[in-house]
Amino acid sequence: MFAPKNILVPTDFSRYSDAALKKAVDMAGRHDAKIYLLHVIDKGIQNCAIDYCLDYAIIEALKKDSMREARAKLKKEADEITKNKKVKITFDIKRGFPAEVILSEQKAKKIDLVVIASHGKTGIMKQMIGSVADKVVKGATCPVMVVKP
Repeated sequence: MFAPKNILVPTDFSRYSDAALKKAVDMAGRHDAKIYLLHVIDKGIQNCAIDYCLDYAIIEALKKDSMREARAKLKKEADEITKNKKVKITFDIKRGFPAEVILSEQKAKKIDLVVIASHGKTGIMKQMIGSVADKVVKGATCPVMVVKP
C-alpha cells in the first residue's frame, strides 16, 4: 500500500485548492506524513498593457502586499489544520511560473505525493494556456493526486 511521507499541496486559496488540502490532511493523518503547503505568486503577470505601464514603486508595493497577504492566509490555514488534527505542516511562498515552481519544490523537498486541485482561479485563461495541474501531472517524478471539485 502506498504510504506517502512528504505531501506537497499547492494552493491558490480557491475553494478547489481547499478541497485538495482537505484530502491531503486526511491522507497525512492516516500515514503520519508531513504536508508542505505552497503558494506561488505568478511572475508571468505583465506590468504593461499596450501603452500603459505601472510605476515601479507601485509594482514593488503590490508584490510586498501580495507576499504579506499570502503569508497570512497560509499561516491561518496551517494553524487551523494543526489545532484540529495531529498533522505536521509547513508552508512557503515562492515567485515564478506555478507549474515550474511546484515541480522544482517536488524535487527539492523529496516529495512523494503532490495533491493538487483540478481547477483553480484561472478561469477561461487555463483553457488557452493549459492548466497548472496538467503540467504538474506531466512533469512530476512522483504520484500526483488530482482532486476534482
